[in-house]
Amino acid sequence: MKVLITGAGGQVGCELLACAPAAWQISARNHAELDLANPAQLAAAIEGEQPQLVINAAGYTLVDRAETEPELAQEVNAEAPARLAELCGRDGIKLIHISTDFVFDGRGCRPYQTGDPTNPLGQYGASKLAGEHAVLDGLPGALVLRTAWVYSVHGSNFVKTMLRSMAQHDAVRVVCDQIGTPTWARALAQAIWRAAERNLSGIHHWTDAGVASWYDFAVAIAEEGRTLGLLEQLPTVEPISSSDYPTPAQRPHFAVLDKQETWRALELQPPHWRVQLRTMLRDFKDRPDA
Repeated sequence: MKVLITGAGGQVGCELLACAPAAWQISARNHAELDLANPAQLAAAIEGEQPQLVINAAGYTLVDRAETEPELAQEVNAEAPARLAELCGRDGIKLIHISTDFVFDGRGCRPYQTGDPTNPLGQYGASKLAGEHAVLDGLPGALVLRTAWVYSVHGSNFVKTMLRSMAQHDAVRVVCDQIGTPTWARALAQAIWRAAERNLSGIHHWTDAGVASWYDFAVAIAEEGRTLGLLEQLPTVEPISSSDYPTPAQRPHFAVLDKQETWRALELQPPHWRVQLRTMLRDFKDRPDA
């Protein structure tokens, strides 16, 4: 299998490379090498690599900035995937596209199923939802995989931000009324490869197991970080409401995804998110730049 990965420099892209099937031929392009907002570059990459599968791990993910850059978010998250789907459909290429829990408004009280009504609250979620429609309209056999709260040893994410803040301050304040599921990018990447092997299509959900608020997540980061020696002392984590920490973009208050169908289809069920966090932090501690 010949595979082209876009967004190879991001969290998911790096993990896809780290656990790619040994027998598959992988071509990876980061943003500097392939700008999805550049149609000519995109067409040239498909023509040059002639892959059998494209995994689109690229995207505009600056949730708050998207409120002032809606055109750019739309270009990268919707129009570029539409072109990608068209190119893949023309050449008979399979496509896996990564999406987000932000397509939902978070006003529900049970895990969101794949067929539940969508209603994004901001420009980021709207652009990602438009990308989902574009991909599936242009290439009905594609896979759209929604995920949430992704973190890894690579790039910028909540875990690394919290570790830096906790190392510098005795106390941190974290929102407690937004609920979701932390997801280790390594487990997500493994699920993507399994989905590719099984030719999964349509819309599916994937996160680690369990639920948490951002406050719960931060408490776990503090405790696990202190146990592993990443923090010299255990900081105080103070719960606050979303109204105490206003942001340009509104976040879903309840963004838990129902993953049961996907877990059954892939015959994979990830561990609880806190177990995954512990494993990621051990990997992070062993890195020379930790």
